[in-house]
Amino acid sequence: MSAAELSLPIFSYAFGEPPVKGVIRSCPEDFQVDEMLGFEPDGQGEHFLLHIQKRNTNTEWLARQLARFVDINPMDVSYAGLKDRNAVTTQWFSVRLPGISEPDWSAFSTEEYQVLSAERHSRKLRRGSLQGNRFSMIVRELQGDFVQLEQRLTHIKQQGVPNYFGEQRFGHDGDNLKMAYMMLVENKRIKNRQKRSLYLSAARSLLFNLVCSVRLKNNSWQTGLDGDAMMLSGSHSYFVAEMLDDEIRQRLAEDDIVPTGPLWGRGELVTKGDARQLEQVTLDAYSDWFEGLEKIGLKQERRALCVKPVDFCWQLDEQQKILEIQFMLPAGSYATSVLREVVNY
Repeated sequence: MSAAELSLPIFSYAFGEPPVKGVIRSCPEDFQVDEMLGFEPDGQGEHFLLHIQKRNTNTEWLARQLARFVDINPMDVSYAGLKDRNAVTTQWFSVRLPGISEPDWSAFSTEEYQVLSAERHSRKLRRGSLQGNRFSMIVRELQGDFVQLEQRLTHIKQQGVPNYFGEQRFGHDGDNLKMAYMMLVENKRIKNRQKRSLYLSAARSLLFNLVCSVRLKNNSWQTGLDGDAMMLSGSHSYFVAEMLDDEIRQRLAEDDIVPTGPLWGRGELVTKGDARQLEQVTLDAYSDWFEGLEKIGLKQERRALCVKPVDFCWQLDEQQKILEIQFMLPAGSYATSVLREVVNY
C-alpha cells in the first residue's frame, strides 16, 4: 500500500444506516458550538483569557490575528481546541502579556468575530483543557422515515453513540492520513510542528476508529470483553477487567465504567485476553504505523468506545422537514459522530 492508495474506511453504525437524509451547515447559524471552560479565570497573572464569538472564521487564523493585534509572538496565543469554520462558535483563547497593560479588546472586533469577555489568568490555556462543548444544530431538507428517525433519536439519548473521531480529523479526502503514512512509513520529514502533530493525531485516530468499528460489529462496544481496559465514567482513569463477572456487567449497565480502545504509542497494550486479541488482529495491517508512532515518543493511551450526549433533546418539524438537535459532549468527542448516527448528510 502507498500513501496515494489510502482511503478513509466506512466505520460501522451503532443502530444501522440512518433512516433519513438531510443537509447540514446550510449557513453558519445552523451549526453552533459553545465551549464550556469548566473553571473560572483567577483574575491575576500575565495571561488574559478571552471569550470570543466567531462566525465563519478559522480558529488558527483568528489566533494569528490576535497576536498581530497585541503585537506579540503567535506562540503566546493559545486555545483549548479547534472549532469549525463554517459555524457560529464561542471559544476561549489565552494571550500572554507580561508587564503590558490591558489592550482595548473592544477594538478587536469585526462582523465575523468579537470579544465577549476578557479576564486575567495565571496559566496558559492548553489544548483539551475544557469541560466540554454544547452544540445546537439544524438539519434541513429531511427525506426518509420520520417514525424511525424519532426511534433513532430515542436510542441515541438512552444508549449513546460510538466515540469515533470525526471526519474532520482526517482532512479533506483523508489527506491527513496520506501525510501520516508518508511520515510514519516512508520517513518523510515534516518541518511544520503544527502539521506534524495534526498528521500524527490523524494516524492514532484512524487506529482507534478501526477498533471501535469492529467492536460495534460484534456488539461489544458497550457490553465489554474479557480483558478490556475499563474507563471510569467522567475521568481518564482505567483498569483492566480480566473477566466479565457480574460486578463488571452491573457497572457497565449503570454507566459507571465504559470499555476503551487504544490510542497508539510507546508501551504494550494494556488489554488482555479477548480484548487484546481483537485489537491485535484488527490493527495487524498497520504494524508499520506502530513503529513510527512509538519512535516519535507518543505514549500508549486509552479512549472510551462510547459517549453519551448530555441534555440530548430535539424538535422535529415534519412539514418544514427540519430537525433541531441540542446536546453537550465532553472535550475530545465529536458532534459529527452523533450526527452520522442520525442522518446521512
